[in-house]
Amino acid sequence: MTGFIPHGPGDRARTPSNDTSAAPATHARTLAGQARALAEGEVSAQALVERALAHIARTQPTVNAFRLVRAEAALAEARAADLRLAAGERLPLLGVPVAVKDDMDVAGEPTAFGCRGDFPPKSADSEAVRRLRAAGAVIVGKTNTPELGQWPHTEGAAFGETRNPWSAEHTPGGSSGGSAAAVAAGIVPAALGSDGAGSVRIPAAWTNLVGVKPQRGRISTWPEPESFRGITCFGPLARTVADAALLLHVVSGRHPGDRHIPPAVDVRSAATRDPGRLRIALSFRPAFAAVRHRLDPGVRARVLRIAERLAALGHEVAEADPRYGPIGLTFVPRSTAGVREWAERVPQARLLDPRTRANARNGLLLGGGGVQRLARAAEDPLRRRVGEIFRRFDVVLTPTTAVPPLRIGALSGLGSWRTDEAMITACPYNWPWNVLGWPGVSVPAGFVAVGGEGEGLPVGARLSAGAQSPVGAQLPVGAQLLGPADSEPLLISLAAQLEADQRWYERWPPEPGRQG
Repeated sequence: MTGFIPHGPGDRARTPSNDTSAAPATHARTLAGQARALAEGEVSAQALVERALAHIARTQPTVNAFRLVRAEAALAEARAADLRLAAGERLPLLGVPVAVKDDMDVAGEPTAFGCRGDFPPKSADSEAVRRLRAAGAVIVGKTNTPELGQWPHTEGAAFGETRNPWSAEHTPGGSSGGSAAAVAAGIVPAALGSDGAGSVRIPAAWTNLVGVKPQRGRISTWPEPESFRGITCFGPLARTVADAALLLHVVSGRHPGDRHIPPAVDVRSAATRDPGRLRIALSFRPAFAAVRHRLDPGVRARVLRIAERLAALGHEVAEADPRYGPIGLTFVPRSTAGVREWAERVPQARLLDPRTRANARNGLLLGGGGVQRLARAAEDPLRRRVGEIFRRFDVVLTPTTAVPPLRIGALSGLGSWRTDEAMITACPYNWPWNVLGWPGVSVPAGFVAVGGEGEGLPVGARLSAGAQSPVGAQLPVGAQLLGPADSEPLLISLAAQLEADQRWYERWPPEPGRQG
């Protein structure tokens, strides 16, 4: 049995009342740590799942990370995992509790993708979920996402507001904000999200996590041959690079119906491999998107510090910008066509946000064959143009976002254009890599002091900022490592080297988010 949470913060997920103290806090820290503890008999899968479910119950009224909780089903799967472990079976994640974003199908559960309405249960797992189960993982629930994953916050009439474990006044980002909040709060050690314009990388940056946008097709999007006309992919959110690489490893692979099938790469061992001496381009100039760009000084300072640390680790770092050209002209037709396709599946379309309906109308205009063929045909020239930078450099380093986390409600009440303007102003660095289909990794860059009315917000969003943050509050931001096609192993190796230097996983949000 599952618990579907229709309005979020006011509803508590159904969880068992059993005492969960049998699962030591150390086992809750990492994905690999939990898997190892289970394999060595130090803890049971039932204890870990009970602990995760109890933590959901404690944090759902505040953090509100979950749209749906699979309490009874997850406990049954945990007990089955314990029997398999006792019989000597070993799988990479056997018995480990994880979460998935609510744009992925889980058999027997609805896939609402942030929308209101009565959604029927799915008859089969999506391919990524199937692979997650094949690795032995226990899916405790499906996490919140804004309507059809369109915005860099996680708020909506269907479930309320998902809040950042580092500050209840701020968003964890989006659109994979529920998955990020669940990991940052310590509910699960890792979760799957999806990234169509930074939707894994943005919440990773704003919750002090590692977020991987893999090469297009690395993780199957089946039952969709491709998602949002090829710009969206699934990706892991985790506290450590090794955990992100492990999750990416177990869910990677093709389905016969996939449109995009990249060559196989070894991401898991990359997390323990020295990247060698690399040439790194530091870039603060985003692609042109017809809106004014302003990089928050605190974010800039944190990314510069990451560049300095990379130089201290022996890499050659120099300022240089990719030549993006008119890349935005290929993004909008595909993204809005994807919104239209999803909107047509919603049981009660009248319940959709007016901005969703506007985007769906644009998708109808831009989703025709001629426009889509032009958008696809532009990819190869754009890859050649942007890829010129990789003749001189191995990796591009940018901010993940231009500002610290937005305040809850910052984008509420805005029309479609003002929402898009505010969104692109806050998050201008991610979406070009979705057009190119290339991989990127967001890593924690440190914390920025914020405080005062509307701090860190795009001008168009400040009227919705709400109450002031405490002056001097510290919120996380991120840096983005970007590479050419199939460069996940290189990016993961570099991120792991930086992690060993920065040790960002040691810093946790305050109670009630932290699981102790």
